[in-house]
Amino acid sequence: MVGKKKLVLILSGLLVMTGLMSCSNTNMEEKEGSTTESSENVESDGKTYTIGINQLVQHDALDASRQGFIEGLKEKGFEEGKNLKIDYQNAQGDMAIAKTISDQFVTSKVDMIFAIATSSLQASYNATKDIPIVFTAVTDPIDAGVANSWESSGTNVTGTSDMVSMEEQLDLLTELVPDIKTLGVIYNSSEANSLAQVQELKKEAEKRNIDIKEISVTTVNEINQNLSAALGSIDALYAPTDNTVASAYDLVGNLCINKNIPILCGEEAGVSKGGLCSIGIDYFKLGKEAGYKAAEILNGKAPSDIEISTLSDMSITINTDVVEKLNITVPDDINSKATKVTGGVN
Repeated sequence: MVGKKKLVLILSGLLVMTGLMSCSNTNMEEKEGSTTESSENVESDGKTYTIGINQLVQHDALDASRQGFIEGLKEKGFEEGKNLKIDYQNAQGDMAIAKTISDQFVTSKVDMIFAIATSSLQASYNATKDIPIVFTAVTDPIDAGVANSWESSGTNVTGTSDMVSMEEQLDLLTELVPDIKTLGVIYNSSEANSLAQVQELKKEAEKRNIDIKEISVTTVNEINQNLSAALGSIDALYAPTDNTVASAYDLVGNLCINKNIPILCGEEAGVSKGGLCSIGIDYFKLGKEAGYKAAEILNGKAPSDIEISTLSDMSITINTDVVEKLNITVPDDINSKATKVTGGVN
């Protein structure tokens, strides 16, 4: 009897231990399972935003503004490879391609479009009135038909303008070349951005009794013939922030230098290609400001609640090779604060 009682106790103990071990394993499996589920929830909570970049053409100023835009977003916590995806497309100066790019962005439902240059902005705005659009390197967004005012676009658009005071630009040119009677201006007549600048140039030139000779083109291929034909009748040339002209700065600079014609450039990039001078903005900084605005939108703000802005700090750039070639005397007050570059003179 005693032996049987011992056997029963031993068996009972084994059953209890087995049960405890089973419960312990079950609890561990449940804990491990809950840990995995929690990890999956954390991963799915992080949103990656997609921004489609529609850049009209490749040249130094527009490239710099794109780089600044990406840097501005990074400073505000939106970084490519982490919570940001960039789809960069270049229209190669073709408005039809810019339109196709915009349509593709709308179809793929990007979170935002970043439009670089007026034609790309117009193509993007024509493609969508819902997806937020941030722009840069656009002179006059109101004239371009995408905004109602600088304070509030009233649309799905905001951004940064590269508008520069025409008064300051002509002040610089006439200090360096005081005897200008006729000033040529080369621009693409199909760019709203350029047309706005030409109109401002005419108003300011009239105050100074300077005649304006318009040299209009529609493609890069027309620049050589149209500019060459006009060089004999102008004392200097103004190259505004025109994307068609900017993509051919080397050609424009070479033609003018060979005829001893000084060029006032609307942006710094043209000065090292044979331009005499420029007073303008830093396109990297301009793009960075646009990046800050984009971050506000990704954080929930409406584009129409974000003011369209310009940069107030201006910088003077002078090509010392051109100064020497044209035998120009640079006043001390300009020389002391100007950035010096070389290039464009053979």
